[in-house]
Amino acid sequence: MRLKTLVGPLVAALLLTACTGEEPETAAGSKGTVNLDIHAWVGYEAQAAVLAYLLERELGYKVNKRAVKEDQSWRDFESGKVDVIIENWGHPDLKKEFIEEKKVALSAGLTGNRGVIGWYVPEWMVKKYPDITDYRNLNNYAHLFRTEKTGNAGQILDGDPTFVTNDEALVKNLKLNYKVVYSGSEDALIKAAQNATRNRTPLLMYFYEPQWLFSKVKLVKIALPPYAVGCDADPRKVACDYPPYLIDKIVSKRFAENGGKAYELVRNFSWTNDDQNAVAGDMINEKMTAEEAAAQWVAENKIVWKDWIPR
Repeated sequence: MRLKTLVGPLVAALLLTACTGEEPETAAGSKGTVNLDIHAWVGYEAQAAVLAYLLERELGYKVNKRAVKEDQSWRDFESGKVDVIIENWGHPDLKKEFIEEKKVALSAGLTGNRGVIGWYVPEWMVKKYPDITDYRNLNNYAHLFRTEKTGNAGQILDGDPTFVTNDEALVKNLKLNYKVVYSGSEDALIKAAQNATRNRTPLLMYFYEPQWLFSKVKLVKIALPPYAVGCDADPRKVACDYPPYLIDKIVSKRFAENGGKAYELVRNFSWTNDDQNAVAGDMINEKMTAEEAAAQWVAENKIVWKDWIPR
């Protein structure tokens, strides 16, 4: 059953006060407020929507959402503009600067998602060119991926340039006759994959999981040189596949110390790729708002989230 009527955070706070005689706990920043940044991919938005829904409806907090790029979020831990990054993909350089050196942020544990980044082609290309999934054969097919932007080189389509990517170094160090072109967004990558599948046009693209699109479009991952610990230590010399990502949550140190039950909920939050894809899929395929999709998932999955709620 789709939930259309949602209880607002103010009502939730009033009910909490009326029933217990207690005010909602105070998070970092304004009283009763959690500052949650939103990054530019639908899986992140889905996860943030569920967290915000539970913070507001179950704990009585107000949630301020801010759409911002990843690197800006990290810089704002110092100023207190952000309390929570709910889905972080690696970023060892930022962790070193803001967690180890400046000590203004810390990890609040894993999200439970299994993260994968890599290069993908539509399934129809693999059926037509079976050896294309081996990176050593990509130069043989570079002519298929030429565009006006790449001239005689093949195109590798990336997303937002602020996403985690080693693609320019990979092209150079693996001596591939390709050029990285940034589409600018996740949405542009998704549309490219849909068009390439529907129209049977060649496409080599940077992409990642969890991602709802895999339930709708068949994509096959390219086998790059196997990842080994340390092979990506120098960004300029990367010549290996992306590592498997254990995606974590990053919070400000201030929020960890003073966020009360809001911080406990963030720390306890842990779900699967399927959970995230269900919410993201409803947002895209069912045209639901993030809040509507979160409300539906919460209504159908109490067994998953009930243990996240602090007692």
